[in-house]
Amino acid sequence: MQWKSTCLPVAMACAGLLAGAMALPAAETHANLQSVTTNGTSAWSGTFPFTIRGVLLTDPEEMLNPTPNFIPYDPAYQGPTRMGGEWQIVFQAVEPGDRGGTTCWLGQNYGNLPWVRDSELSYTNAAWVAEVLRLSHDPETGRKFRKGDLIEVTVRRSLFYGGKRNINEAHDLSPDANFEVRLVTPDYGLPAPETVTLAQVKRVDDGNPATHEDIFEVTRQSGGEYYQGMRVRLVNLQLVNDPALTNSLGSRYYGTNGWNPNAVWSQRLCTVTDGEGRYFTLRMPRYSVGPMPAGRFDAIGVFTQESGSGTDGRMGYELFVQEIQPHTAPGLAIGQAVWVGWAPQGRWQLEWAPRVDAQTWTPVTNAPVVYGGMNILLEAPQGAQRFYRLRPANE
Repeated sequence: MQWKSTCLPVAMACAGLLAGAMALPAAETHANLQSVTTNGTSAWSGTFPFTIRGVLLTDPEEMLNPTPNFIPYDPAYQGPTRMGGEWQIVFQAVEPGDRGGTTCWLGQNYGNLPWVRDSELSYTNAAWVAEVLRLSHDPETGRKFRKGDLIEVTVRRSLFYGGKRNINEAHDLSPDANFEVRLVTPDYGLPAPETVTLAQVKRVDDGNPATHEDIFEVTRQSGGEYYQGMRVRLVNLQLVNDPALTNSLGSRYYGTNGWNPNAVWSQRLCTVTDGEGRYFTLRMPRYSVGPMPAGRFDAIGVFTQESGSGTDGRMGYELFVQEIQPHTAPGLAIGQAVWVGWAPQGRWQLEWAPRVDAQTWTPVTNAPVVYGGMNILLEAPQGAQRFYRLRPANE
């Protein structure tokens, strides 16, 4: 009896450890992960690790430049953080009842961040390349991820910044900070873009450069939060190239210089308007979407947020552009034509020749249409005179 009483707790403990080792991360939703407070900061209170699914809206290289560029920390350097290579994707909810989307981000030179300041905490170029390859390819098949794939991300770290909660490594190189991406369904298909007007996400500019006209709503049922992380079509836009707008938009006026796929992330910005006093920011991709439209156009892409703040997420909505659709109608071609008509009686072959007394006549192969009780055939205008005749089709 003593043997049983001493070993039973040990057996139960072993069973408990086995069950714990087999436990899978809980599934999370985009709507819950991106929930916000009244100040637009993160209201998420979940636990790690977790998994989250969605359809990939971006190819791995189209947002940020992943080219390795290790730069050691320099205490004398006073400029913006030199992050080197960067990697970023956005994926959108597909599960019933879920809504929104989430960004995954990775940077090379964490050691150059002002609160880190340690080159040992940055990726070497070789280590960075390995990380980018790991996250850009399915670990089971080796297939490179591309927009339209259904993916699942296993998450161990996440930080809020700029108005949204990102999946990342929390600036930590250790393996237990890694997130993983795996392929669920290749070529699952991009979601149809939701149509959005500027009036749904922006107020009319009040002329004060210190204020923001972004429409923020804490329940995320309207305004910019309703579309954050999703594929949308922003309609009826015009590019703005008016430096005088700096008087009302301040540093948020970007003009059209950002229409350049070769510029860095912070410079690929353009200002658009609906012509009714509302202004919005487009961020261009790392590939050409064509020439700047002269008139009205729609822009299709990912609705996202870059407030530039870790404490205020109520502004900074923008569109990461993937496609431009100008409103310019296709040109009309108007020209003269010759029409030939005859009664639809019997079977006849229409022929033409350059002279009425020609020995050789050429069959007209275009099929006629019946109009007004006649066979009518349109012939394109010719530079030389033509004569037409009907010949019985059985000759």
